[in-house]
Amino acid sequence: MRFARNVFRFAGWYGLAVMVPMFFLEERIGLDLPPPITHPEFYYGFVSVTLAWQVAYLVIAQDPARFRPIMIPAILEKTIFGAAAVVLYLQGRIAAPILAGGVADLLLGVLFAMAYWKTRDAR
Repeated sequence: MRFARNVFRFAGWYGLAVMVPMFFLEERIGLDLPPPITHPEFYYGFVSVTLAWQVAYLVIAQDPARFRPIMIPAILEKTIFGAAAVVLYLQGRIAAPILAGGVADLLLGVLFAMAYWKTRDAR
């Protein structure tokens, strides 16, 4: 149980530290990773949904056994983006910093799956 708590607590706080500044970096991202963002509603939608997931991870960390079913979509959220980032990078469609975020998500997805497995007998 301790492992699951620590994994989800780390993921939530790490995600908040990464995502909150994104609300103020739209223009900078367009400069650093052109082209500029042309659909801000998609950008802010992504940032908002991702931020909400960070809060969900902190909720899971409070009682992993109780919130174990929510670990399944959490695993999917991390692994789907991570896998997509790898494929996009191999196709030359995203920059290395985006790949790094995808790899971090893949690692967290693996840790989430381990937490899910370790909490199987907790209830």
